[in-house]
Amino acid sequence: MDVIICHINADFDCLSSMVGAKKLFPDAKIVFPGAQERPLREFLKAFPVEISKTKEIDMSQITRLIIVDTKDPERIGDFKKILGRKGLQIFIYDHHVRRPGDITGTVELVEEIGATATLIAEILHSKNILLSPIEATILCLGIYEETGSMRFSSTTERDMVAAAYLLRRGADLNIVSTFIRPQLSRDDLELLNELLSSLSEVIVHGVRVKIAAAARENYTGDAAFIAHGIMDMEDIDAVVLILNMAGKSLLIGRSRVSELDIGELMRRFNGGGHPSAASATMKETITDLVKEMVVTALHEIIRPEKAARDVMTSPVISIDWDSTIKEAEVLLTKYEINVLPVIRDAQYAGTISREIVEKALFHGFRTSKIDDFITTDAITKPPDAAIGEVEAAMVESNQRFLPVIDNDRIIGAITRTDLLRSLYEGHIRRSRIEQARYESKHPAGRSLAAVMRERFPSFVYQILKTSAEVAEDIGVAAYLVGGSVRDLLRGEQNLDIDIVIEGSGIGFASALSKVLKGKLKTHERFQTAKIFDIKLYPCGDFSIDIATARTEYYESPAALPQVEMSSIKKDLYRRDFTINTLAVFLGKRDFGRLIDFFGAQRDLKEKTIRVLHNLSFIEDPTRAFRAVRFSERFDFRISKHTEKLIKTAIRFNLFEKLSGTRLYDELMLIFNEADPIKALKRLDGFGLLDGIHAQLRISKDSAMIFKRVSETVAWYNLLFREEKIDIGVLYLMALIAPLTADAREAALQRLSTPDSIKRHILSGLAKLREPFYYQDPVSVYNHLIGTSLETAIFFMATAENDEKRKSISIFLTEHKGMKPALKGDDLKAIGIPPGPVYSEILKAILEEKLRGNISTAEEELAVVISRFVKPEH
Repeated sequence: MDVIICHINADFDCLSSMVGAKKLFPDAKIVFPGAQERPLREFLKAFPVEISKTKEIDMSQITRLIIVDTKDPERIGDFKKILGRKGLQIFIYDHHVRRPGDITGTVELVEEIGATATLIAEILHSKNILLSPIEATILCLGIYEETGSMRFSSTTERDMVAAAYLLRRGADLNIVSTFIRPQLSRDDLELLNELLSSLSEVIVHGVRVKIAAAARENYTGDAAFIAHGIMDMEDIDAVVLILNMAGKSLLIGRSRVSELDIGELMRRFNGGGHPSAASATMKETITDLVKEMVVTALHEIIRPEKAARDVMTSPVISIDWDSTIKEAEVLLTKYEINVLPVIRDAQYAGTISREIVEKALFHGFRTSKIDDFITTDAITKPPDAAIGEVEAAMVESNQRFLPVIDNDRIIGAITRTDLLRSLYEGHIRRSRIEQARYESKHPAGRSLAAVMRERFPSFVYQILKTSAEVAEDIGVAAYLVGGSVRDLLRGEQNLDIDIVIEGSGIGFASALSKVLKGKLKTHERFQTAKIFDIKLYPCGDFSIDIATARTEYYESPAALPQVEMSSIKKDLYRRDFTINTLAVFLGKRDFGRLIDFFGAQRDLKEKTIRVLHNLSFIEDPTRAFRAVRFSERFDFRISKHTEKLIKTAIRFNLFEKLSGTRLYDELMLIFNEADPIKALKRLDGFGLLDGIHAQLRISKDSAMIFKRVSETVAWYNLLFREEKIDIGVLYLMALIAPLTADAREAALQRLSTPDSIKRHILSGLAKLREPFYYQDPVSVYNHLIGTSLETAIFFMATAENDEKRKSISIFLTEHKGMKPALKGDDLKAIGIPPGPVYSEILKAILEEKLRGNISTAEEELAVVISRFVKPEH
C-alpha cells in the first residue's frame, strides 16, 4: 500500500503537495498525521478532498511511504514507528534544508525553493500530467501561502514560474485570495489586540525581535495569520507569539532576516519549520518562564550576519621587522597600499603606515630598521569578532586599518572601505522598501543564483553548485569571475567560466576534477589549471579555467606583470576595467552572492568603460586597445578620465615599448569582433595605430575595404565550406593594404607577425597588383590557385566590378578544388608512355574543364585521344 503524508499541524503546502503527489502515485492514500491549520480546515469544508484517517490505515500494509514538506521524524505522528521497517520504501519531496536526524529516503527530491508545491508542480509539468482547475488551484494555494503571496525572501523565480503554469492550467486566484487572506473573526481581533498590548522588544546582535503573549481557554483561529499581520504592522526583524491554552503553550515565530533562523529556534522546543516561519508546542504554561526560555535561546541562536572574517581582506601583504624604511616604501608603492603589518618570528608585531614611512624618509632614515618606527598598540580583533565590535573599535580609535589576529598570527585586515561597505549593505538589507529600491538599481550583495540557473545551461549551473561544495569541503573560498558574470548582468550568456580561489587554485582544481570526472591540466608557475573532458555531465568540449587569487605589480611601464598570491579583492583590482571586476561567491551558504568592490554595476548601468586607477595604461598600455574593443562591442562610452589617461600614455610613448606579440594579440581580438572597423576608427582617432606604423590610417577608402571584406566573408560563410577563413589574417591584410610595400613589411615586423602569416599577406598583396584576365577562368585559376583562402577572399572583396567578383566567386565555389578525373594509369592504358607529357596532358584536361567544354571522364579521354594519341595507319 502507498500512503502520502505530511507534517502535523498541516498547512496548504502540505495539502497541495499531497494532492500533487497523488497524481504521481494514483493508488496512494492521502493521510494527515495530525491536526490542520484553520484556513486549511475551512477550505476542505468548501472543497472536499478524499483523505483517509490515520486509524483507518493498517501500518503493516504500507510498502511505500511518500512524505511531503518535511523530513523531520518528530513531525509525522504515528508514522514515525514504521520508519526503520525492512523493505519500506520512503519517497521524500521537500524544500527544507536537511538537518541532522532527518529521515533518509529511498528516493529524495529536496531543493531550497519557496514551496514544496512548486517542486511537485514542476514534476507534473515535466511529465505532462494534466491537472483539473481545482487541482491547479490547490497547488497554487500551497505556493501562495508558503511564499507570502510571493513576498517572502525565500521566494524564488521557480515559485513564480510554477504559479504561472498553474494559472494556465485554470487555477482560480479568487479562491486563493479567499483562503490565503481570511477575514479576522472577533476572536482573532481580540487576540490580536491582546498580543499587540503585550509586545516587548529584545535586540540581539542588532536583530530586533518582538515577543508577545496571550492566554486563551480555547482558540480555534489562525494564530499564524496573526503573526504575519504583526510582522506587517511592526518595523521589526522577527516576532515570537506565545499562546497559552489548554494546558500547553503554542509558539509561533516569523523572521525576515538571515541572522535568525526561526526554524532553529522552534526546534529548541521540539517544533520545526522554515528559517522564516515555524512553530512549536510545549508543555510549560507559565508565560514568563516560556518567554525567558525564548530570550535565552535567541541569544544562543542569533549570530551576527558578519564577523571580522567575513569582511576582512586576506591574505595581507606584510613586512619583516628588520626590513628598512626604504624597503617598506617599495612594498607600499608596489602593492598600492597604505599600511603594512609587521611580522616578527612569524607573529604579528605591529603596523607601519605610509605616512610614517614618508616622514622617516624625509628625515633621512632611509636605511633604518622599521622596528624603531612601528605602531605596537594598534587595536586588533579575532576573526569571530562581531562587525559591531570592529566598527566601534575603528571609530573610537580613529584607526583606518585593523589587523585580524588568530593565535598571534595575522590572517587578514579590515580597512575603512571594507567596514563602510559592510555597514552600508547591512543598512540597505534592514529596510525592505529601501532594499527593493536599491536592488532594482544596484544589485550588489544580492544573490544571482536564480539568474545563473536561468541563463546558464543546466550542466554549467550544476558544475558551479558542485564547485561550491568542493570549495567548502577543502576549506577554500571560490568565486566565479570575469566576462561570464559581467554578461549575466547584461542579460547575455557567456560560457567562459573562470573561477578564482582564495587558497590553492591547483588544489581546488584537483579535487573538483575528480568529482566532475574530468581531465586536469595545471601550470604550477602561474598557479592556474584547466578542467576539460568532463564526464559527470554531458557538456561536450566545455572547460573551466581555475586560478589562484593573485595580485600583480609592474617592474617598469609596459612590462609584463609579476604575480603573487593574494585575496579576491586584490585579484579583482588587477583587472583592466571596472565592468570586469564583478565576482559571484560560490559557497554552500550564500551561493550566488554578487560581489562588487569597484562600482562595476554603476558603470554597466551607465554604459561606461572606466579604469580602476590612474596608472592603469602606464602599467599595461594594451588596456587602451581593450578599452576601445569593449566600448565598441557593448556600445559603451569611454569615460572622459579614462580617455585622458589613454592620451597621457600615448604622450609618454609607452606603446613603442610594447612587444609586437602583445600588439598582434590585441589586434587579432579586435578583428574577431562583429564589426572591427568601428574599433579601428576609434584606435585611429586616439592615434594608437601609430604604435604599429606611422602611416597607418583608417580613411574612407580603407573603411570601404573593410566593409566589402565583411560582406564577402558573410557570403563565404553561407557556403558552409570545410575550409574556414582566418578572419584575423584577412583583416590584417585589409588594414595594411593601403601602405607601400616597405611600410607593409615594417608594420608586420612591428607586430612580430608569425613568419608563415607574414609571407601569405605580403605575397598576396603583391599578387593583387599583378594583372590577370578575369574573363578567362583559366587565367583566374592560374592567378589564384597558389594563394591562401584569405588572399582569394580579399581579391574578391576589392575587385573593381561585379564581373571580376563573379569570376573569383566561381573559382572559390567551383574551380579551386577541380581536378581531372583521369589519372596516370588511365593514360598508360591507352598507350601513352609515362613522362613529362603526362603533366602537359592533365593541364590541358583541367583547362578544358575550367572553360566548361568538358565535364565527364569520357569527354576527358576524347580530348586526350584527339590531341595526344597519334592515329594508326
